[in-house]
Order: sequence, then C-alpha cells, then structure tokens
Amino acid sequence: MDGNSLLHRAYHAMHSAEPEPGGLHGQRDATGRPVWALRGLVGFLARAAARLTPDAVVIGFDCPETSRRRESYPAYKAHRPDKPEPLVEQLADAPEVLRAAGFSVVCPTGWEADDVLASAAASAAAEGWRTTVVTSDRDSFALIDESTSVLRVLNGGIDGSPVLTPKTLPVVCGVAAGQYRDLAALRGDSSDNLQGAMGIGQKTATKLLEVFPSVDAAYEAIDTGREAEVVAAIGVAATRRLADPLSRENVARNQKLMEMRRDVPVPPLAAMAVPMDKKTLQTALATREIYLGPSLWALVGGTPPAGDHYGAGLYPPAEPGPLGAEPAVIDVRGPSVAAPRRPRHSAEPVTGQLSLF
Repeated sequence: MDGNSLLHRAYHAMHSAEPEPGGLHGQRDATGRPVWALRGLVGFLARAAARLTPDAVVIGFDCPETSRRRESYPAYKAHRPDKPEPLVEQLADAPEVLRAAGFSVVCPTGWEADDVLASAAASAAAEGWRTTVVTSDRDSFALIDESTSVLRVLNGGIDGSPVLTPKTLPVVCGVAAGQYRDLAALRGDSSDNLQGAMGIGQKTATKLLEVFPSVDAAYEAIDTGREAEVVAAIGVAATRRLADPLSRENVARNQKLMEMRRDVPVPPLAAMAVPMDKKTLQTALATREIYLGPSLWALVGGTPPAGDHYGAGLYPPAEPGPLGAEPAVIDVRGPSVAAPRRPRHSAEPVTGQLSLF
C-alpha cells in the first residue's frame, strides 16, 4: 500500500472544518489529536485485504526529512503548498502506529513510497510471487507487468476501483505496459512540477508511443535521418516541438526523476506474512481510538462476515492461475461491481500474492 497516497485521500475525504473532539465522524480523539486520516487509511487497508486476500503485506511511506529527487532537481514538488498541520501530524504518526500493530512498514531515507513499492514488487517477482500495488497515484502504472498489477483507488473506494494489468492498462491510458514512464515523461506531471516536451500532451504522446516502443527510439529516429517516421506518427509541428532542445532536456530529466528504485531494502517476504495477530493489531489501533472487528478478517485469518462481497458467497471463488495469469478485474472505465474473491493460498510460494499497501 502507498501509505502517503491513501492517507492523503482519507484525510481529504473525511475532513470537515475543524471538528471538536469526539465530533463529526469522531475526527479527533479524546485528547484532541486528529485521527480521521489514520482511521481512513486502516479502513483502506482492511478492505483491500478483504478484496485481495494477500499472503504478505507491506506499507510504504515517503521519507519526511530528505528527498534525493529534490536534491537532484530542486524544483521537484517545490510548488506544493505546505500541508495542513492535522495532515502532517497524522503522516508522522502513521508508520509507528502501523508498526506497533504488526505491519511491515518501510520509510526509506531520502526516497518515497513509490520506491518501496517498486523494490518490494521486484523482490516478490524474484521469489515467483504476484504483486498488487494499492494506491490512488497513477505513477505506479509504471510498475505494471506480468507479475504486478495496480489496484488504483478512486472515489468509489476499494470495492469500486479498477485493477489494472498489462491487458487493461491500454484501455486507461492508451499505452502498453512498460511505456507508461515515457508517456508521463513526455506529457510532464504538473503535480510534481515537471514540465514535459513543449506542447506535447497525452494525445500526441500516445500517438508517438503507438508507433515507437519508447521515446528514446523516437529520438533515435530523429537523430539518424528518419524524422519522416516521427512526422508520420505525430505531424510536422509536433515533431518540431519534440525535437526542441528544451523538450529533450525536460524529457530526459523526467525519465530520470520518474524512475522508481528497485533496490530499496525491504523486509523478506516471510516478515510481511499474514495472517497477523489479532490482539496485537487491535490493541495498537485502539491506542488511537481506531476500533475494528470483523472487517479485519482477511488480515487475521478469520472468516468473512455475512454480507461481505468477498466471502459470503456473493461472488464465486476463483483459484489463482500460474504466475502472469490475469487476476480478476472490474470495469477499468469507472466504478462497478466488486471483483471475485481469490482465496488465500499461502502453501506454495510460487502462488504467493504480495499486496503493497
């Protein structure tokens, strides 16, 4: 799970104007500390586990003190306003609360949650496991491959959000798995303060990557006298903009900054394993007045409560296929009904499912 991304989503989804302690939705605890985003994050975690029934879970957070990307490019995310104090407080509290509950939490010095997700996915693939990344951030689309899918959390919540795979990614953004980073580098990312190729947006970038396997291949064509191939793909004016030195500089910088590290130290899969100890989990959460019972079933090896989409017979069980098989998905074009539940299958490591929370 992308801890930063989903805690932010929970913060804004549940926040109202400065509630009193014990007020609307119990947004603050009895001592006045903000707690609503923490509650929302734990709710995402429990619901995602119910949907995915993972054999292992890890939660990644951004390093709050330093940023190697900011050191490399000072303008990186520099335009973002200061976070509200209640959000800062809950971001600071979340890793320790979750560690105390028994979760594997990684907050790497100088790096981001995305780097944790990429590193854990690489570790899982090396062990023959499949991975599902749970995030509301589209940056993780760059991780999609035959062993890694992305559950992108949208406004419909966990149950109403799509699982993206190499088969379904092109429906969402028009490029194949493995091309997403180049797509993002070309169009830029305003949320990270990264300008792309001058005048090249999503539509033109997609057309280019339909013809060329990568942006580097397109630039090679321009540099080796095959500019006509690029013109045929995106037109004369767009080719001129793409070849502009500033565009090339922006794209190269973006490719570097958007590359996720795959060598951040993460715990071994055995240390991330579920089921977890229910008493430890509930006791730690209760210190922040987060009280969950039956909804934790997928994390503690329990039985799905009656009425749960993923355990009450509303959807037939689906046995896992071989590594690389398409997992169950829902309509990638928007919220829809929940996907069939996959039963736990921790007996054979090759069929393991790591969920990156």
